[in-house]
Amino acid sequence: MTVVQSSPDVGLDRFTEWLPGVDVQLVRADLGDALPGPTEVGDGLLVLGGQMSAYDDHAAPWLRPLRDLLAVVSATDVPALGICLGAQLLAVARGGRVQVAAPPGCEAGVIDVRWRPEAATDSLVAPLVPLAGAARSTPLPSMHSDAVVDLPRGAVWLAASATYPFQAFRIGSAWGVQFHPEAGLTTLRGWAEGDDRVDTDAVVAQMTERAAEVEAAGRAVAQAFVNVVHDRAFARRTRP
Repeated sequence: MTVVQSSPDVGLDRFTEWLPGVDVQLVRADLGDALPGPTEVGDGLLVLGGQMSAYDDHAAPWLRPLRDLLAVVSATDVPALGICLGAQLLAVARGGRVQVAAPPGCEAGVIDVRWRPEAATDSLVAPLVPLAGAARSTPLPSMHSDAVVDLPRGAVWLAASATYPFQAFRIGSAWGVQFHPEAGLTTLRGWAEGDDRVDTDAVVAQMTERAAEVEAAGRAVAQAFVNVVHDRAFARRTRP
């Protein structure tokens, strides 16, 4: 599976230990690594977040070919997952729209992700629905101010939050999640400390108070994606 990293401080974090049985090929696009072609991503594609916007092609020239890669891979049977910036790139790649510095402002800390009915049968997020309980919401880390404001045509809307509606969606063989299932306390604290708009103490308190729930949810997303990657790879290799 190929993992594309676009910023030095937005890595795999806890996913490093939560992707068992997966051969990860890390592409540091921010350090000049070349992106693979659509047939070279292996059994899956994971696109991480970043400090730039989804349209910031001048500062990050790999974003245009990364959007192209997401557009092609999502139209195949190879699973892809975009996190935060990765979700925004997926949305734009398939015809959706992202608003830079969206008016609701920075969504930071632990947020309650509310699952829509479509989530109950979705291959990636269905395992989180039972964890949500009667409120049908799951606490997950977040740190962003750009946001998807129009989903691509044909996308399935899976989750929302009180601040931003498009927290998770699926299109073709790809998923986009605005939240950060991979982020642990140290990482989220570092992001908060680098943003004057964010109350770092509040973010740390939220992560500490809800640590067990946040970790369970993050593990569930990682394991579900691993399962999808393995299942679809097996189906391809045993196809007559």
